[in-house]
Amino acid sequence: MSDQRFGCETWIRKRQGGSIFAAVFLAISFSVGCQRPSNDSTQKPGVEQAVSDAVDAYIYGYPLVTMDMTRKVYSNTATATDSRAPMGQFIRMRTYPAVDDHTVTAPNADTLYTVLWLDVSKEPWVISVPDMGTRYYMLPLLDGWTEVLESPGTRTTGDKAQKFAITGPGWTGTLPPGVAEYKSATGLVWMLGRIYCTGTAADYQAVHALQDKFSAVPLSYYGKAFTPLPGEPDASLDAKTPTRNQVDSMGVSDYFEYLARLLKINPPTAADGPIVAKMARIGVVPGQDFDGSKLGTFDKEAIKVVPKLAQAKMLEHLLKLPQVNGWLFTTEAGSYGTDYLQRAVIAAIGLGANLPKDAVYPMGRKDGSGDELNGSKKYTMHFDKGEFPPVKGFWSLTMYDKDMFFVPNQINRYTLSSRNKFVTNTDGSVDFYLQADSPGKNKDANWLPTPKAKFTPMLRLYWPSETPPSMIDGTWKPPAIKEVQ
Repeated sequence: MSDQRFGCETWIRKRQGGSIFAAVFLAISFSVGCQRPSNDSTQKPGVEQAVSDAVDAYIYGYPLVTMDMTRKVYSNTATATDSRAPMGQFIRMRTYPAVDDHTVTAPNADTLYTVLWLDVSKEPWVISVPDMGTRYYMLPLLDGWTEVLESPGTRTTGDKAQKFAITGPGWTGTLPPGVAEYKSATGLVWMLGRIYCTGTAADYQAVHALQDKFSAVPLSYYGKAFTPLPGEPDASLDAKTPTRNQVDSMGVSDYFEYLARLLKINPPTAADGPIVAKMARIGVVPGQDFDGSKLGTFDKEAIKVVPKLAQAKMLEHLLKLPQVNGWLFTTEAGSYGTDYLQRAVIAAIGLGANLPKDAVYPMGRKDGSGDELNGSKKYTMHFDKGEFPPVKGFWSLTMYDKDMFFVPNQINRYTLSSRNKFVTNTDGSVDFYLQADSPGKNKDANWLPTPKAKFTPMLRLYWPSETPPSMIDGTWKPPAIKEVQ
């Protein structure tokens, strides 16, 4: 698991390849050249309109398709482990990912995940959370569209033991006393829980004890003995190729057939009326199978480039996200309304993104001079006295290589964080040293090792301050990473 599920840099590089822009040029040329005039006002939309509608529909459905593909991979097992679990059973991660674990990009070295995939389309599920004491935790609940429907945890509901039920679309009924209701607009729900951990053997054990006290049961079994059924793994499922790559490589017909199936238990909202009308024109109707016959002969040829067109549009939007001092970030995640493009982009680069009130993730793309970061050089990151990232939870700075994986190094250090003790300058300020080799024993406490090639650092601000100085309102900005001259 990670907090930036797929890795922004990797996605940017792949999307910036020549093939995607060639596809865009081809699609534009095709739509102009093949548009045929007609006096029949009842004729299906022309190729240009069909392509436009299909691109919008692709972007609209991208989070739902990506979510479900991810669900299938992580639930494709007969029994629960610390990395996989059948639907309705907890994945309880027991350690930080190993340095050579390349399963998921941008791994987290701050928290242990407690994850649950649920289908609440038939009945609610009741989650029981133990007393967490003073341990920081968060349990964001995402619906199939990647909207955070609720985020129980230290910030919102406190640390005492609690119980809540997740109810699906259209459910009406009565819940047991003391059980809060969280309504999901979709049948698919993902609880992406995180529990703070320092990474020591003793702290691992303390968090494990808390993880083991979480429980989940269908409402019909509440207060009764419940033994979950084993999962039924699909041996044909591709569990090696990253889920985003699988989604991005799907043909347009397969993609819309998949989306149509998902819409049967993950319906659009009332606000989605305009896009639902567009989808109907190309044969995607909620509650029904995909009808490819809605597309004319010429449209079927042009429509083949829709995935590349949509991905190009997403890349263009991504590169317009705010960048400050070389850091790319967004404070618009977890709740999107009808901003389908923003929602799709966040699903592509950081599936499972939190509400900004819970966490913000600035990613370093350039140094203070606008140049790419490269471990063949040495860098510093300077914090004036008292100007570390302003948070009520905690912060960390994690180092990744160009593919967004941990960087093997001689001191086995992958992050600097609020739990570290740093060497301060005489004025109380602190300098971090981002470089491949040791800056010297008297500075090693502030050293975050880099590879000797391109790298990407990521800040994580959990429960960021909402009053100045604040990352959310722009009154605090990550300091530039400066090359040592």
